[in-house]
Amino acid sequence: MKRLEFSKIVIYLILFLFTLMVLMPLLNLLALSLTDPENVHLMGGLDIIPKGFSTINYKLLFSNPLITGSILNSVWITAAGTFLNLLLTSMAAYVLARTDFIGKKLVLLFLIVIMVFEPGMIPEYLLVKDLGLMNTLTSLILYKAVNVYYLFILMRFFQDIPEEILEASRMDGAGHFRMYCRIILPLSKPGLATLGLFYGVYHWNEYFRATLYISEPDKWPLQVVLRQFVVRKDNTSLVGNQNMFDGAVNFDFASLQAGTIMIAVVPLLVLYPFILKYYAKGALEGGVKD
Repeated sequence: MKRLEFSKIVIYLILFLFTLMVLMPLLNLLALSLTDPENVHLMGGLDIIPKGFSTINYKLLFSNPLITGSILNSVWITAAGTFLNLLLTSMAAYVLARTDFIGKKLVLLFLIVIMVFEPGMIPEYLLVKDLGLMNTLTSLILYKAVNVYYLFILMRFFQDIPEEILEASRMDGAGHFRMYCRIILPLSKPGLATLGLFYGVYHWNEYFRATLYISEPDKWPLQVVLRQFVVRKDNTSLVGNQNMFDGAVNFDFASLQAGTIMIAVVPLLVLYPFILKYYAKGALEGGVKD
């Protein structure tokens, strides 16, 4: 085995400490959510091992229709919204990056102006209202279907694809749609994965516009329920005048809050490793040989 240099040992130690600082709060919340309600008072801020293992908190959370419904709403908003984002952003990026048309510079200038000077909240709210999208999940899915900043990032990925590959496909009779589906998208997986993660995290964490556009609790995404329950510590307004966990025996409010936070955080933590593999991949490796 090669001897590690002292500087590398120091770097690894620093990275380990930073990682531990990030993981400690999550591990503490996980331990708190799995702790027996009778032993919650024994848990400290640095404890990462449950004091008496119990899944009662998660049983209570997943038995509540408001929680399960909000999870399904968030999954639908995230899946549909991210798919629409990637589809429209990639199509627009292909047109702007790999084709020439009259007024292209004007379109790019218009997009830059939109990116710098975004419309205010009031015009946006009035537009959603006039379109009849109030109290619908569609209002959250359609918002920022194309993020201009992400559009320019994806354009750079498309522009880096060698022209020789596209020229060869044109000689084989491929049109724009075929080149877009068979060449551009497969060679741009790292960029699409990156933007998919950005779009997905945004949709999953959306709560501000959900509180503005959606007033019916059964259509709330998970983050709105999380805010009501954890931040505002509101246990009654979620389902009218009835207690959110009415009839539940032997539960602790703090451990229920920790369980709700873990339900909101874990899906992103599970998804990230599957996308991470695309970051280090050389999508064009061996694509063009001299």
